[in-house]
Amino acid sequence: MNPFSNQTPILTRMLMWGMPGVLMVIVLACSSLTTKELSASAEGVSYNFDVRPILSDKCFACHGPDAGQRKADLRLDTPEGAFAALKDQPNTFAIIKGDTEHSELVKRIISDDPTDVMPPPESNLTLTVEEIETLTTWIEQGAEYQKHWAFIPPAKEEVQMVEVSWANNEIDYFIYQKMRANGLSPNEESGKARLLKKLSMDLTGLPPTLEMQNNFLTDDSPDAYEKIVDQLLADNHYGEKMAIHWLDLARYADSHGYQDDGYRTMWPWRDWVIHAFNENYSFEKFLTWQLAGDLLPDPSKEMLLATGFNRNHKITQEGGVIQEEYRIEYVTDRTNTFGKAFLGLTLECAKCHDHKYDPISQEAYYSTFAFFNQVPEKGLYADIGLNSPGDPPKMIISQEEVEEVLDFINLTDTAGVTVMVMDDSSKVRPTYILERGIYDAHGEEVSFGTPEDVMKFDTTRYAPNRLGLSHWLLAKEHPLTSRVFVNRIWQEFFGKGLVKTSEDFGMQGDLPSHIELLDWLAVDFRENGWNIKRLVKQIVMSATYRQSSVITDSKQKKDPENVYLSYAPRLRLPAELVRDHVLASSGLLNREIGGPSVKPYQPDGIWESTTSGRGLLAKYVQDHGEDLYRRGMYMFIKRTAPHPAMLMFDASNRDQCEVRRMSTNTPLQALVMLNDPYILEASRVLAESLILSGKETEDLIETAFKLILCREMETEEQRLLMSYYEEEQAYFSAHKEEADAFIQVGEFPYQGVEDTPTLAAVMQLIHTMYNMEESIVKS
Repeated sequence: MNPFSNQTPILTRMLMWGMPGVLMVIVLACSSLTTKELSASAEGVSYNFDVRPILSDKCFACHGPDAGQRKADLRLDTPEGAFAALKDQPNTFAIIKGDTEHSELVKRIISDDPTDVMPPPESNLTLTVEEIETLTTWIEQGAEYQKHWAFIPPAKEEVQMVEVSWANNEIDYFIYQKMRANGLSPNEESGKARLLKKLSMDLTGLPPTLEMQNNFLTDDSPDAYEKIVDQLLADNHYGEKMAIHWLDLARYADSHGYQDDGYRTMWPWRDWVIHAFNENYSFEKFLTWQLAGDLLPDPSKEMLLATGFNRNHKITQEGGVIQEEYRIEYVTDRTNTFGKAFLGLTLECAKCHDHKYDPISQEAYYSTFAFFNQVPEKGLYADIGLNSPGDPPKMIISQEEVEEVLDFINLTDTAGVTVMVMDDSSKVRPTYILERGIYDAHGEEVSFGTPEDVMKFDTTRYAPNRLGLSHWLLAKEHPLTSRVFVNRIWQEFFGKGLVKTSEDFGMQGDLPSHIELLDWLAVDFRENGWNIKRLVKQIVMSATYRQSSVITDSKQKKDPENVYLSYAPRLRLPAELVRDHVLASSGLLNREIGGPSVKPYQPDGIWESTTSGRGLLAKYVQDHGEDLYRRGMYMFIKRTAPHPAMLMFDASNRDQCEVRRMSTNTPLQALVMLNDPYILEASRVLAESLILSGKETEDLIETAFKLILCREMETEEQRLLMSYYEEEQAYFSAHKEEADAFIQVGEFPYQGVEDTPTLAAVMQLIHTMYNMEESIVKS
C-alpha cells in the first residue's frame, strides 16, 4: 500500500508515515485535518459488525446499559441516549448524524488532552487507528443504530446449490461462499479410514471396530458413507456421546458441593438424558420437559425426572448456614444456568446491577429469577451426618417403575433410588430485586418476565411459570433458542461454534463467522420439528465436515485460525473419550449404558486432602471388577476433588454451567498417558489377547495399530515399530525380572501368556501406540 495514496484512509496514512502514535499525528496535523476528512475515503461500515464491538469494548462500561456506573449521564448503547444533548451542555451532542466535525464523540476520541480524551487514560483502554476510522466513518454515514444481531429473529436465505459443485448440502454452499470471498478453496475429502475414525468418535465416542473398518473400507457403493452414518446414529452409544456436552451444561455431578461435599443420586437423570438423545426426542420436548415437566398436564414420572436438570446445582450440608442466603444461591444458579444454556447470555452479570454491556437490567434479571424462585426448598435441609442423597422436592423411583415405565434407568439397587426434581409451591412466592445482589436487601417487587430486548414475555400468550417460559423460548419469533443450540451442536463437530463464544451471544461475545449459515440452520432446525439427529446428520454429511485436515502454508497464512473451514480441524479427544478410546480398543471396555457412577483407579489421598472428614465421601473407596472399565462419563464426580486424569484433559469439575471446554496442552497430559494404570493395563490386556490369538508378530503389530490408530500402517511406520519391538523383546529377555514387574499392572485377570519377555515387549509396543499423538486426535 502506498502511504501517500489518496485511497488510503487518512489515519492509516499518518501512522504509516512513521509517527509514534495517532494522537500525536492528529495534534501535529490539526491545522489541516478536519474530522470530516477522517472518514472521507473509507468504505461503509456496519453498526452490528464494525461499530458495536468497538463501543462495547471501549465505551459501554461507562456509557452503556448500567445506570449505576454511567458517567456524565451519557448512554451510547441506544440511539436515544447517543443523539441526546449532553447533560451539562444543552447545545452539544455526542453524535450528530452525518456531522463528524461537531460530534463531541469524535472530538474526544482524537483529542490529545488527557482530561478530554476518550477512553480516559485511567481506564487503560485506547482506540486504534482503524477503530477511530470506523467510528468516524459510521457517523459520517449517518450513525445508523441496529438492534444487536443476536436479538433479531433469524431468517432463512434461499440457497442456490447449483452454484457450488463441491457442495453436498446447504451447509457447504454457505461455507464455500465465505472461502471464495477470502481467497480459499476446500480440501479434498479425507481418506476413508481417517474419516471413519473421526465420524465414529464424534457420533458414539468410541473407535470403529475392526469389522466396521473392514466393511466401510471395502464398500464402494455411492451411499457407503451415509450407511455408516445411519448405523452410528442408531447405535445406543450415540446417546452417551451426545449426553456429555449436556452434562457439562447442566452441571451434573455425584456430590452436593461446598466443603462437606456429600453424596447425591442424580444419575437416573443422566440415564434419561442418554435415553432422550437415543430416542431422538425433539429439542422442543427435550427443553420443555427439563425446564417444566412438572407443570405439564398430568405429568408422567419421566417428565418429572427430566426436571432434575434444574436441581443439579450445588447444595450445602454444613450446619450454621443462613437458610435464606443459600436458598437464594440455588435460585441464582438455576437462573444463570437458564441464561447460559438456552439464551447464550451472561444473565449473571445483572444480579448486582444492570448489565454493563447487554440490555439486561437488574429488574429483568430478577423477573427471570422469579420463574425459578417458586420451589419449596430450604438453604439447608439435612446436614452431612444424615448422608441425604437429595433435598426435597424429590421423587423415589422403585424397581417396579423401572420395569414398567422407566426401563431406560439402569437400576442396580432393588430398594429404589431418590432423585431431586422440581415442584413449585401452590402459593406464589414474591420476588424482589436484591440490592447489590445481597440475599436480604429487598428492593422493589417484580413479576415474572424476561429481558425485553431479547423478546417480550407476553403474559397474554405465556403462563407466568416455567412452562410459559419454555413456550416463550420455543416461539417462532424467538431470536436465540434455535441459534444457540445449533451453534453448540456445530461446536461438537468442529471444535468451536459459528459463534466462537458459544456461552455468550451478547455484545461482548464474538461475532458469527458465518451469520447466514447460522441463521439458515437455526430456522431449518425449527421448521423441521427441532429434530436433533437430522441436524447432526446434516453436519456430518456435509463436504465441509468430510474434508481432510491437511494444512498448506498458504491456508495457514490466510486463515491461521481456520475460521473459514477450508480444511478439517485437528482436535484432541475430550477427556472422557481419551479413556473410552483406550478401553474400547483394548477390549477392556464395559459397554453397559447408564447406572450409578463408578470409582476407578485414582492416586491415594486426593479425596482425603479435600474432605471435611464427614459423610459417605470422606474417603475414596475404589470399585472393582467390571466397574473399573466403564466409560469416562460414568466416572464419579466429586466436585471438590474431581478425578485428576479428567482435569488434566480439561474436563469440567461441574461447579457451574459450562458450555465450552477450554483445550490446553500440558506435560501432565503426557504424564497421564505414560503412567495411568488403566492405560498400562489396557496395553497388557490387548497384548495378551493378540499373543494368544496366535498371530505372527507382523500381523499382531498391524492388528494393534488398526485397533488404536484405526488405519493401515505405512511402510516406514511398520519398519520402525517392528524394530522397536525387537529391541524391547531383546531387552526384556535379558532382564526377565523387569519384564515380570512391568506386566504387573491392573486388576483384570491374567490370560496365561507364559513368555513374559514377549508379553512385556508387545505391551510396551502397544503402550507406545497409545502415546502417539494421533491416537487421541480426530482429524
